[in-house]
Amino acid sequence: MFNSKIILITGGTGSFGSACVKYLFKNYKPKKVIVFSRDELKQYEMLNNLLDAGINKDKIRFFLGDVRDQSRLKLAFKSVDFVIHAAALKQIPAAEYNPQECIKTNINGAENVIFASLESGVRRVIALSTDKACNPINLYGATKLASDKLFVSANSLSSKNGTRFSVVRYGNVIDSRGSVIPLFKKLIAQKKKSLPITDENMTRFFISLNDGVKFVLDSFSRMHGGEIFVPKLPSVYIKDIVKALDPKLKYHIIGIRPGEKLHEVLCTKEESRLTIEFDKHYVIQPTIWKENSDLNVNSNIYMRDKMKSKGKKVKKGFEYNSLINKNFLNILQTRKILGRI
Repeated sequence: MFNSKIILITGGTGSFGSACVKYLFKNYKPKKVIVFSRDELKQYEMLNNLLDAGINKDKIRFFLGDVRDQSRLKLAFKSVDFVIHAAALKQIPAAEYNPQECIKTNINGAENVIFASLESGVRRVIALSTDKACNPINLYGATKLASDKLFVSANSLSSKNGTRFSVVRYGNVIDSRGSVIPLFKKLIAQKKKSLPITDENMTRFFISLNDGVKFVLDSFSRMHGGEIFVPKLPSVYIKDIVKALDPKLKYHIIGIRPGEKLHEVLCTKEESRLTIEFDKHYVIQPTIWKENSDLNVNSNIYMRDKMKSKGKKVKKGFEYNSLINKNFLNILQTRKILGRI
């Protein structure tokens, strides 16, 4: 799908973008990959890293810009086939203290990406979401919920054969920048005997960076437009991550931070009437659709994806929750996964 095509990643110098660019060149032959971000130092460092990996400099384009600037996005999106929207302000405490800035990037920026895509004739767009967007209790989650709604509804603005928009939703990524595992590793390197955890019963879904990248890229092949894709993932207790890193380590409780949940939810009970289960993922159908269009929930188009995989409706009241997930990792399994990253 991506051979001889141009792919653009907003927020492309982050953990996801860096891994995605390498994955694309390893597994496909894209015409060009464009990294759109606002930090020139990260772009410089990423370029050198990609060159060290043997990637042709002529196949990479770094574009300085901010998703808040729609005119800059339009310029960057010219001739682009696929867009992955990964740019966002994600730190929960920072969002609580700077709500206006979070709204400008996560909501206004999403709207700018949508209109730039429509005007530039981008074929398909996938926006990255988060578990925090499910029944949000913090500003970051609320802005991502608004962003998801914007991308889903954007399909009604497009012509029948025009730009298609979908969303991929998953939780914390193992070893990504700002996640708990790099913090734990840093404290272990500092010879700390006890690591801080917020609550002994806290659970999270577990996904590796490469698995996240692959799921997003595969979703381009599956999408009709308007869906929210959710991968099936294992769950883990945060306290078990400590023991997986070092069985001799202890942990101490510091309490749940403002805006933090005890358990992750990726599909809510309220969304169960719209949720379809596939072999390795779930699809949440849009709540709105365009009349007289193939993107119509009543047409059952979402029961079979573009890769011809067939799904089935989940039971009423179904909730995809990290605590009640059937797939739970023990300490040994967690240690094996951590050993691979």
